[in-house]
Amino acid sequence: MTSWVWSDILQMRLHPKSLCVVNSHSHEGSMNGLESFSQGEVMFKTQLEEVEDRLHFFTEECDYLQGFQLLCDIQGGFSGVGVRMAELLHDEYPGRGILSFGTCPAPPGERDSCKAVYQLMNCILALGPLSSHSSLFCPLSVMSSLGRRTGSLTAFPHLLYDACLQYHSSAVLAMALNTLTVPYRMATSELSMLHFADMLTFGGRKMLSASCSVPFPLLSTMSLPDALLPHLSGAPWLSVSPCTGDTAIFTQSVVLRGISQPRHTSDLPAGTRPPSFLHTCETGEQVLQRYLSSLYPSTLSASYVLGAPCTLGPTFPQFFSPYITKDGFTTEEPQTEPTVVGRTPVLAALQSSSALHQTLRSLCDEASSMDMRRWLNFSTAAVEQDDFREAVDEVRSLAHHYRAREGDESD
Repeated sequence: MTSWVWSDILQMRLHPKSLCVVNSHSHEGSMNGLESFSQGEVMFKTQLEEVEDRLHFFTEECDYLQGFQLLCDIQGGFSGVGVRMAELLHDEYPGRGILSFGTCPAPPGERDSCKAVYQLMNCILALGPLSSHSSLFCPLSVMSSLGRRTGSLTAFPHLLYDACLQYHSSAVLAMALNTLTVPYRMATSELSMLHFADMLTFGGRKMLSASCSVPFPLLSTMSLPDALLPHLSGAPWLSVSPCTGDTAIFTQSVVLRGISQPRHTSDLPAGTRPPSFLHTCETGEQVLQRYLSSLYPSTLSASYVLGAPCTLGPTFPQFFSPYITKDGFTTEEPQTEPTVVGRTPVLAALQSSSALHQTLRSLCDEASSMDMRRWLNFSTAAVEQDDFREAVDEVRSLAHHYRAREGDESD
């Protein structure tokens, strides 16, 4: 689930081994769909030899292999594919980073009750193994729930997007993901994928949540301290993971991109009293770090400030409000002519958060009341009731790690 469409792929110069087409299942078809976790497992086994061949081909070409970034839909049958792929990478490449991101598309219109049950089961079966076999795992969604009900949908103040349209929601998640992963993708970075994951996941908390502000609200004439000044009581980002509520943040990595070097700090006239403590900082990195320290004084925060904005391709959906310029900056007056936004500043955070406690716990409570034997595809695809209950217990154990205090309600 990315912001790509087939026209993008056709314009790329892809290596013949980059794509693997499976003809035994049809995408969103009424027949031969890939609905269950176990169907994904079976499909992966049939393609295992080809997957290993392609994997070895590309890894042998690497001068320095940091690790792998895994992206899969954890609500569909690809949840089974993702888990087995993570397991393969974990076994074949010990000591390499495996950063997994599980997408959960919002359903268009009224949610089908039968499909919602399958998606709930797929999530339960995928969350534990993906967290176990990955260095870091983060679910991505504009929904606030992993259960049968979607919950609220994330509404960004400067985006006029349809959250239930995958072309739109995947574009939002792509901007967030592209920004969150910058710290270990920069050519000048000394931080590897594995070290990045280790920094965020100590204490057994390998599952993280993500938030972002797209576009980051910034007038074209503003400095970074001026832009952050209205948000001293709360960060401007919104969740792009299925969790909500005021939470405790244990660790976080925050990336702000799209602000040029001269605007990292505030150039005040001599003798002028600084409007805030942010205006006394000497670098953009110091501004962002002090800002995070003021909001989350007990949180270990890593921060990154980059001048380059998030660049949007020609097929990227133009769902921006009239108050956004072609360079992604906000304006006080709406644009009088239609504007094609080609780039934009983005603020994104990857966090170990207590919000995951309630998300996972609610998912387990919902799954515990279900009889999996009622659902044909799961029983015929060799998923036993005991195996499913064991998966529920594993997710419940995960939830335990994210309690904000020992006095929180027991799992």
